[in-house]
Amino acid sequence: MKAMIFAAGLGTRLKPLTDTLPKALVPVCGVPLIEHVCRKLKSYGIDEAVVNVHHFADKIEQWVASQDIMNISISDERTRLLETGGAVLNARRYLEGCGRFLIHNVDILSDLDISWFASQTKPGALATLLVSRRNSSRQLLFDPQSMTLVGWRNCLTGQVRSPYHDLDPEQCLSLAFSGIHIMSDSILDVMEKYAQTHGLRITDESPRFSVIDFYLWACAHHDIYGVCADDLQLIDVGKLDTLDMAEEYVSGR
Repeated sequence: MKAMIFAAGLGTRLKPLTDTLPKALVPVCGVPLIEHVCRKLKSYGIDEAVVNVHHFADKIEQWVASQDIMNISISDERTRLLETGGAVLNARRYLEGCGRFLIHNVDILSDLDISWFASQTKPGALATLLVSRRNSSRQLLFDPQSMTLVGWRNCLTGQVRSPYHDLDPEQCLSLAFSGIHIMSDSILDVMEKYAQTHGLRITDESPRFSVIDFYLWACAHHDIYGVCADDLQLIDVGKLDTLDMAEEYVSGR
């Protein structure tokens, strides 16, 4: 299985560190975040990945050229940050034909057993999202019987988004997304259709769109499942106040 690591973000919540570094190279226990992710992927037999770059792209490319952990390709977004959905479509040439691939945010550290997660994917699933029961201001909504995605809720404002107009969010399982998911490579054609349907195709450039927006459209027509990892330890190293937690977590492993 191949992987894609989302590393193009501006990392604004990690300022001032990201005034001189891309988020991917912010160190935890002296090791860049991207290296922690790559070593975890490699430990589960994933030896090929694509990394998208935008903010301080040259610095990430330099790190990629110097590492010997795995085979890494670069998906260049220097001219236009494509968000999470557009990033996948832009990396199509590296991902199509592989059957399925893992998506991993560069700022996520966890004790996830990737082999277990991969074993939970169902035949025919367009995507499988790793979720957990933890506090989050934004939650994904799932049918409690089938664990298929049916919507999204902002817990602070009460806003609910779903392709199902009669959805009762109180009858759904409300779970936090981890930033880790497995996609079938058939999703690339569906993303193309989404871009065309929403008028997003730009001549000579990939479309820009959120993968969550895409999932909320696609779940009305395709099987998108959630897999709940009980007792998952996960740290989103996207903010300065979580860096100390990340240091403590890594040093304790």
